Amino acid sequence: MIKAPERKALRCAIYTRKSTEHNLDLEFNSLDAQREACEAYIKSQAHEGWTLVRDRFDDGGLSGASMDRPALQQLLAEIATGSIDIVVVYKVDRLTRSLADFAKLVEIFDQHEVSFVSITQSFNTTSSMGRLTLNVLLSFAQFEREVIGERVRDKIAASKRKGIWVGGPVPLGYRCVDKKLLVVAEEAQAVRTIFSRFLELGSIGALVEDLDRRGIRTKETRGPGGRIRGGIRFGIGPLAYLLKNRFYVGEVFYRGEIHVGEHDAILERDLFDAVQAKLAANAVIRRARLKSSPAILTGRIFDDRGNRMSPTHSNKKGVRYRYYVSHPLLQKRNSEAGNIKRVPAPEVEALVVESIHQHLAKCGAPEDFTVRADRELVERCVEKVIVTPDALNVHLAPGIEPAGTQPLAGAGHLPAVLTLPWTGRSVAAIKGIIHAPGPDAVLKPETREALLTAISKARGWVDDIRLGRVGSFAEIAEREGQCERHARFLAPLAFVSPRLVAAIAAGTIPAALTVTALAKRLEYSWAEQEEALQIRI
Repeated sequence: MIKAPERKALRCAIYTRKSTEHNLDLEFNSLDAQREACEAYIKSQAHEGWTLVRDRFDDGGLSGASMDRPALQQLLAEIATGSIDIVVVYKVDRLTRSLADFAKLVEIFDQHEVSFVSITQSFNTTSSMGRLTLNVLLSFAQFEREVIGERVRDKIAASKRKGIWVGGPVPLGYRCVDKKLLVVAEEAQAVRTIFSRFLELGSIGALVEDLDRRGIRTKETRGPGGRIRGGIRFGIGPLAYLLKNRFYVGEVFYRGEIHVGEHDAILERDLFDAVQAKLAANAVIRRARLKSSPAILTGRIFDDRGNRMSPTHSNKKGVRYRYYVSHPLLQKRNSEAGNIKRVPAPEVEALVVESIHQHLAKCGAPEDFTVRADRELVERCVEKVIVTPDALNVHLAPGIEPAGTQPLAGAGHLPAVLTLPWTGRSVAAIKGIIHAPGPDAVLKPETREALLTAISKARGWVDDIRLGRVGSFAEIAEREGQCERHARFLAPLAFVSPRLVAAIAAGTIPAALTVTALAKRLEYSWAEQEEALQIRI
């Protein structure tokens, strides 16, 4: 009697995908329907040794235009371990809608001897005719995806031209009701305040501080699962975008064209135009200032977390000190800054420029190219500089080599990134001056700044009352956006001893001293103030 050969067990994995999240919350959704059909097909092939693996590979709400899908990546990882023999899908476009991506997947399948089966489309990837059939199907799937994308874009463009809001984040001042935007009175008033205060203050930086004092925050929305988004203090970027948003004058901007919107305007045209003129004037002034600024790395220097580092300076005894500071530090988001938050500008600029000169010499650049001004060399050769605790990484701009020389970046032994050994000192800014803390630096810079700011404010308030500019602390409190009790509490700081102020500026007072502590224990006599704090001048 001839014994039938034993069949090898073939481990099958089912992959399912749905492009949108619509109806995914149903008890039986599209992913379940695909899986049920695939399971039935695998059972029908049990005589061939097909068995279903326990793991599920389901991607819900993800497009087939990309391979960046969690379940698909998990499936490929399992294939790499050799634990899967057959990949089963409902239709080939569930796996991918990109012909290029499918070619990559087939290559991976072949490399690990994995078969691919679509239960509604008969083909065999092991034969040339099967591959041709599959490529034709994938070409149509990709064509369908591109046509759908074009239809969606055309629909959005047509809606924009009619001034219809087509979705997305709802701007501050509006709420969405039945896919229509209606004005929210309280938020609309906040928008008007933002625009009018910008004209009065003249800069976005000052406006950020003013809105923070007034308690005006970004729009608060409730996302899926009840999670609240927004409702935080404005940053410079979002505030600049808001000030340029034509939505507030009843217009819709789309691809360089302006259309009349169907929603109600919040702002008067004159106020909006005045703000745009002020923004344009500020931009001109800023560009002129940057051109004349000695900070040649502006816009090109970043910390090791990818934050831009902005140039700033301070003056002390007639000497100007320049440095670059991580942008989150300027916006009081210290935890988001990199490991090196401040660097001395002249030292970093000299290192970068010197490295560029040495690199050009290795390239054999002509003399007329290497003798250019430092700013021009940086603009021509440097894409960005990343500051780390132990090095400056200078990324060279591509395609900027002088004619007739070796390529400046990425040619043979010439690197595209220059790594310059550099010790990032732990520096602190006292009135904006970079220094390394010594044994006498007992006061934190932020505490020092808070003390000096409070004393300066208190002196200004007392002068306002003395000269009749205001009638009471209540008026001062309303102007500052604070309670009257707070203003009265800080007012005695106007009478701090000059020697004590000098000690605070020098950082030689006890480190534990705070604004609250100083206001509470302030003596009337200057001598008693100095004796109580044991100042060192």
